[in-house]
Amino acid sequence: MGSMVWKVLGTGAAVLAASVAEKGVTSLWRAATGEEPPVNPEDPDTHWSQAVTWAVLSGAAIGVARLLATRRAAAYYRASSGSLPRALSPRP
Repeated sequence: MGSMVWKVLGTGAAVLAASVAEKGVTSLWRAATGEEPPVNPEDPDTHWSQAVTWAVLSGAAIGVARLLATRRAAAYYRASSGSLPRALSPRP
């Protein structure tokens, strides 16, 4: 397997995980508040508490989801090829 395979596998997993995490956080927000999440938290008309809460929740959920997906993709790559992708291998 080459670096192009890893780029497609790693990036694809991260993008898919981020999309799923965003949908999950949006559903959680709706269930907890009964409202839609802020469309644009940077908008001055959005309350600070909503903007900060949305930024923290969505950022953490998406970041953790991408991390988990990329680690799983790396484990799959290693199982398939016998080594980690060059981008993740420790440099001597």
